[in-house]
Amino acid sequence: MELDIFQIDAFTDSVFCGNPAAVVPLDNWLDTSVLQNIAAENNVSETAFIVREGEAYEIRWFTPTVEVPLCGHATLASSYVLFKFFDTQANALRFQCELGELHVTRTPDALQMRFPRFDPLECEKPSGLESALGCAVSAVYKTDEDPNLYALVESEALLASLTPNFEKLQALFAKQGVVVTAKGDAGHTRPVDFVSRYFAPAFGIPEDPVTGSIHCGLVPMWAAKLGKQTLKARQVSARVGHLNCELRENEVVISGQAQLYLRGKIYI
Repeated sequence: MELDIFQIDAFTDSVFCGNPAAVVPLDNWLDTSVLQNIAAENNVSETAFIVREGEAYEIRWFTPTVEVPLCGHATLASSYVLFKFFDTQANALRFQCELGELHVTRTPDALQMRFPRFDPLECEKPSGLESALGCAVSAVYKTDEDPNLYALVESEALLASLTPNFEKLQALFAKQGVVVTAKGDAGHTRPVDFVSRYFAPAFGIPEDPVTGSIHCGLVPMWAAKLGKQTLKARQVSARVGHLNCELRENEVVISGQAQLYLRGKIYI
């Protein structure tokens, strides 16, 4: 069997930055074990598989070790592939996933994704969190809709310098990722409203370079803190990624660019 595969750098305007995602279009669904093996072989943070169903696409996302219910950067990457190589005349796409329907629109400057809105509420700080992250945490939040914890720290500079203990994080949060976030530094050469990093060793991803889905919770949090509905965000991993975000009544709109890195074949 031969399958097409694309590798896309998402949330960036140049290759070697942003978050690499593999995209594998399928005619029909393969066994889940095969999908997971492909994702493990690809060894990027997410592999997206897409199957056309009528006027929409079914989409599933796999890390190297598990299937996940939502992934932003691999949805952006899948949309880039479809717009560029398959649905070249389309300006809008619909994806069906475990959480419902996702919409992506092509604009002159970016791809715009409409994702569900998650509103984090402050919660008790878990014992051991600060030791595992290696820094003080001002507050911790969680949502009912996703498994991640959101940890607020005092500055972008502190966030960028973190070197977490991943073994401790995995032991503490066997079924959760940890989003660490701070207000953006106004003196930065490319200032943004807020910054983040995402650590998910429990899902086979020590640190994800740029994570669209965590902004479903980050955008409502920072919109409330800053009193604005439209925000610019940066994920300050080693690869760095930029996202333009808008909070709406029942959804979060996340926009970004993507770049083609690789196109090839899988032989199984």
